[in-house]
Amino acid sequence: MMTAADLISLLHDYEARAGSLTEGVPQYEESYAHWDGIGFTIMGVSVVAGLNDVKEILNLPAAVTRVPGTQGWMLGIANIRGNLLPIVDLQVFLGGKAITIGKRSRVLVIDHDGVRVGLLVGGVLGIRHFRPEQRSTCEQPPTGLADYCSDCFDLADERWPVFNVRKLAANDSFQMAAL
Repeated sequence: MMTAADLISLLHDYEARAGSLTEGVPQYEESYAHWDGIGFTIMGVSVVAGLNDVKEILNLPAAVTRVPGTQGWMLGIANIRGNLLPIVDLQVFLGGKAITIGKRSRVLVIDHDGVRVGLLVGGVLGIRHFRPEQRSTCEQPPTGLADYCSDCFDLADERWPVFNVRKLAANDSFQMAAL
C-alpha cells in the first residue's frame, strides 16, 4: 500500500517526465486577431454590429409605454430592471416599414456617449467571428443602410455589412425623438 507521500512523489515524477516529452507535440503558432460581432436582421438584410457596441439583447418587453409627441420610430419607453429604456423601431428610423413583432424580434441595447437605447430588430443571428483580412469596403451598401454600413465582411459565400452603432448614436436626427 502506498502512502500519501509516495503518491505525491509519483505524481511529481509523472509531471517531470511528461514535461520532457514535448518533442513531436504540435505547437499552435498561427495566431490572429479577430473581430466579433452580433448578427441581426434589419431591412431584410443580415448585418453585424460590433460585439462591444451591443450591451445586451432582450426580448421585446411586454409593456412599452408610448410617449406622446415623439417620432413614429420611437415605440416608447420600457422599465428594464428598474431603469427606463427608450425603445426604437430601427427599421422605421432607417426609412422602412415597421418590424412585424414575432418570436424572433429582439431589442439590442446600445450605450454610446450617453445615448442608451433599445433597438428593435427583426431577429438576432448570434455571434459571428471574422478575421481582419475578411473585411472590405461595401461598394454598394444595402438600401436604407448606406449611412451606417461602409464596411463588410466576406465569409465564404456570405457578405455581412457592418452596422455602425456608434454612427447611429451620434446621428442628430436619432437623438431628437421629439416631433
